[in-house]
Amino acid sequence: MKLSFQLAYKNLIGAGLRTWLNVAVLSFAFVIIIFFNGVIDGWNQQARIEGVKWEYGHGQLLNENYDPFDPFSMQDGHDVFPKEAAGNLTPILIRQATIYPEGRMVSVVLKGIDADQSVLELPTKLLQASDAEIPCIIGKRMAASANLKVGDQVLMRWRDGNGTFDAANITVAGIFDTDVGTVDNGQIWMAIDKLWDMTGLDGHATMFVASEGYEHKLIQGWKFDSQEELLSELSKIIEMKKTSSSIMYVLLLAIALLAIFDTQVLSIFRRQKEIGTYVALGMTRMQVVGLFTVEGSMYSLFAMVVGCLYGIPFFIYMANTGIAIPAPTQEMGVTIGERIFPAFGAGLVFGTTLLVVISATIVSFLPTRRIAKMDPVTALKGKLI
Repeated sequence: MKLSFQLAYKNLIGAGLRTWLNVAVLSFAFVIIIFFNGVIDGWNQQARIEGVKWEYGHGQLLNENYDPFDPFSMQDGHDVFPKEAAGNLTPILIRQATIYPEGRMVSVVLKGIDADQSVLELPTKLLQASDAEIPCIIGKRMAASANLKVGDQVLMRWRDGNGTFDAANITVAGIFDTDVGTVDNGQIWMAIDKLWDMTGLDGHATMFVASEGYEHKLIQGWKFDSQEELLSELSKIIEMKKTSSSIMYVLLLAIALLAIFDTQVLSIFRRQKEIGTYVALGMTRMQVVGLFTVEGSMYSLFAMVVGCLYGIPFFIYMANTGIAIPAPTQEMGVTIGERIFPAFGAGLVFGTTLLVVISATIVSFLPTRRIAKMDPVTALKGKLI
């Protein structure tokens, strides 16, 4: 085996430009596969972390009449606190409302939350610090769409628990920056006790956000969604993105492997005398097959080295600076930051390396099967196989 590697190395180095062209194409495919998978993995990690910090907590307890995907369920999808919700749960009351910034009518979702909570990253402490009559906090996207700044007042209309319309001016006590669009776009947050006074729904909540120490038990009229269930939609989007991107990976890898296959076929055709000499000197046909297979697989090893030379600095740079995401993309309702920082884990690098090496070895072996049928005398004469 050691002799096979030595001969394969000398043959590849001796082939000159042909070897390095194949290595360049294969290393490019290697780097691109790792890069795009790293981007998707980085997006997945960022989105999951931000989703837990800003919206999901360690799970959510929802009223059975409330459907997050049905805005009409907000009117009746609430109830008084269950006794089982005494600890490790933060109540949120959700109502529909309308604001009128600069004479425009904008439909919003009004959410009341405990101003003293620490489960979510929402800066609810600003609600306690404000001396306004009805303070609220909004996200940067909401502030941009409604053209509101800290300290601005805007007229808001809502319905109380009996369905009667009421209106008052609310004051923007703070504007927070988050990558989670579902707690920003069209959302207004205020203290839940203030919202209870405005709606007459004392003690009511639409949902609860669980903290780390919460242990769920069945509660009549309420359904619990675990953290993984809440993140499942994001996981499906990531998996779909990986599947669609795999088409590009297959094409890039196929081009590189096709070049290796063609090189192997040409090499066997041109080196028939050499093959015959190996057999005449005592090598078995399978040893010769192994030699040519090792030559082909060494393309992948060279590609690893070359790929590392320019890939590692590139990966380090991208992991530190990230990839800027256009602002319109962040309005789609999917959790995505202004910059995505790729994550290049050991599993990703090792898996891609293994894929490239195994693929190159298989492709190198396929043409060499003809050697096993070769007549060494005919090969020494340089005749066609």
